[in-house]
Amino acid sequence: MSQQVMSGAIAIGIGVLVGIGLFVPFVAISYRRRGRLSPVRLLMWLAALIYFWAIWTYTLLPLPEPSSIRCVGAITDPMSVVRDVQQALAAPGNPLTHPGILQLAFNVLLFVPLGFFLRVLGGRGIVTALLVGLGLSLFIETTQLTGVWGVYPCAYRFFDVGDLMTNTTGALVGSAFGLVVPRAHRGLSRAADAGMPRPVTRGRRALAMICDGLGFFLVSATLGVGMQLFLEYVVRDRAAVLDGTLSELVGTGGAGAFWLATILMTGRSVGDLAVELRYDGARMPQPVARLLRWVGGVAGLSTIGLIGGILAALTSLAMLVACVMFFFTRQGRGLPGILSGQQLTDARSPR
Repeated sequence: MSQQVMSGAIAIGIGVLVGIGLFVPFVAISYRRRGRLSPVRLLMWLAALIYFWAIWTYTLLPLPEPSSIRCVGAITDPMSVVRDVQQALAAPGNPLTHPGILQLAFNVLLFVPLGFFLRVLGGRGIVTALLVGLGLSLFIETTQLTGVWGVYPCAYRFFDVGDLMTNTTGALVGSAFGLVVPRAHRGLSRAADAGMPRPVTRGRRALAMICDGLGFFLVSATLGVGMQLFLEYVVRDRAAVLDGTLSELVGTGGAGAFWLATILMTGRSVGDLAVELRYDGARMPQPVARLLRWVGGVAGLSTIGLIGGILAALTSLAMLVACVMFFFTRQGRGLPGILSGQQLTDARSPR
């Protein structure tokens, strides 16, 4: 049981991390395909990510020590499933608690979410569920048969044709369950009203701020880690790696420059682009207003803070002020809106 809990925890952890990395693109796609972000679909896609990793953790982990494995063969008789059921029915006691029945039920249930997600999130029908369920199950069984593709000298888990049948059955059952979801809420097709302007709410502005903050952190972290690896393995400057100043400069400065270029060219930050917002009505030249938009956002304040000294303290204070002003300004336009003298509007509305 402890190993099952550990496998589940690993799947949840990896799924959440991948979900965080894909959050900004997901928001942007949702606003263009659906016109808004649906919390229900967001949770379903997160569940699909966790499920994807759970399949691998539950079927392949734990990876044993090579010296401790016992080589096993393959079960190629498809009637083995029928015999397992017959043995469970013939055995004394409740057949529902028999290991053979429990294993069969687990193999079916493991692939039920696959068919459901293919139907609801992917808009695919029973044939796709059949092919994907069989293909994925075959890949997993082959991985076991080949000793994780040669990592181990032989198979330490059984290749079982019966598992192919029960897994595929689970995918078909899940696809059938997906029919309970109304057709309008299934698939990836673009909603008819996706391009229609919608009210600019404080929650929508908050979502843009989250996308900006999360996106800026991920870009700066990626650039910083890349610089650390460059210093470690190319330049071989251990002192610079331990100091971290250059990596921070490249990471934060590079991300800040990207945000500045995006705002200067489009008038919108990455978060604004994701949720289809724009700032209008500047009483000053557009380049100046856009520069002030950048200065008042997380990217500009973080980049200016690199200068250090009193500016670092002032930018930290400005970030706190910006968070407070979100609650006390119209539509949550906050510090960027006040500095640029602009108001928020839906980017899909005519200028």
